[in-house]
Amino acid sequence: MSAVVSPPFRALGSRDFRIYFSGQLVSMAGTWMQQVALGWLAYELSGSALVLGLLGFASQSPILLFSLMGGVWSDRMDRRRLLLWTQALSLLQALALAVLTWLGWITPVILLSLAFLLGCINALDLPTRQSLLVHLLDDRSQLPNAIALNSMLVNLSRFVGPALAGFIIGWAGEATCFLLNALSYLAVLLALLALEARPGGDASLRPLRSLKEGLKYTFGHADIRLFLMLVAAVSFLLTPYVVMMPLFAKAEYGGDADTLGLLVSSAGVGSLLAAILLGTRPSVDGLARRVSFVAPVGGAALALFGLNKMLILAYPLLMVVGFSVVLTAAGSNTLLQHWARDDVRGRVMSAFTFSFLGIAPLGSLAVGSLAQDIGIRSTFVLFGSALVVAGLAHGRSLKKRLGAAPALAGE
Repeated sequence: MSAVVSPPFRALGSRDFRIYFSGQLVSMAGTWMQQVALGWLAYELSGSALVLGLLGFASQSPILLFSLMGGVWSDRMDRRRLLLWTQALSLLQALALAVLTWLGWITPVILLSLAFLLGCINALDLPTRQSLLVHLLDDRSQLPNAIALNSMLVNLSRFVGPALAGFIIGWAGEATCFLLNALSYLAVLLALLALEARPGGDASLRPLRSLKEGLKYTFGHADIRLFLMLVAAVSFLLTPYVVMMPLFAKAEYGGDADTLGLLVSSAGVGSLLAAILLGTRPSVDGLARRVSFVAPVGGAALALFGLNKMLILAYPLLMVVGFSVVLTAAGSNTLLQHWARDDVRGRVMSAFTFSFLGIAPLGSLAVGSLAQDIGIRSTFVLFGSALVVAGLAHGRSLKKRLGAAPALAGE
């Protein structure tokens, strides 16, 4: 039976979504703690911007390689069972990081290898998790609110997790962050075991044929294609800023782990505000225009961040960057799920995962390589300016689409 909740939290009225959300509430903070600790440890071990770029590449390149097939398996199999496996494997990965770091055996190569392993797990986990949401709701009209609440949760954790990581790294070391993340996965596993929903797929689908049909549908849908291109641009040009934050905190601003935590948390505040804004929207009307508008704003903020040398101004600029990333990604996610047919939902969401998280490692590698040659500040100015151009081009294309199809969903 659905609980009665206020409109901004209406999806929590569904029992299964409420249980799933509670498990994620614990786990996401641990995930962000681990991400910050990984970056700090990588920079401590190497002192290299290139290694930071390689860390981002290693953790997300498997999504580039395997996420599309992950969507195929999501449409074929029991999504709850798949997530039980992926979350259990993620727990073991975090535990291995904790033990190796505590024993003093960790090296940049081992760090990159374990980051790559987690990326392989996420290539299956992420599209499965995205396509599971609709099956946890009593009323499918609650899906946009569920996506917004899920994004709100991720970004609340993005605010809390890095701040905790900065404190814990200074107090107890990176291994403690990794251990706490491993323990946090237990909450997700218990939540998944408590779900009543058993969202299975069509096991008769042939994997390669299913992949081909999913790609044909996804990229044959003009609106889906247009917003996937915007998400890919933001992913390549804007999201890699995160992997460079240890360099800014230590080398550019002369700070420590606490400074790193505050920088990443500032972006988390902006991300949380974007998620709240999406959560309070009653429908998807007008969402396409808002998503298209905010992407070049994020590019401008990144370019200004590259030019700025005052730590006090870095925080609000990162808030704008975080706001832009989440409103673009979560808003596009909402639109895509609104447009997608149920029988190809997993494959459409795998294309979203590919565009958002799969393209990001290429951006991380490009940022790390360019930063070695022309400096990190010049690299940020270049990438931010490129996103402004890409965002304005998307806005023009959207305007033409609206002129040709005034009834475009999301407007």
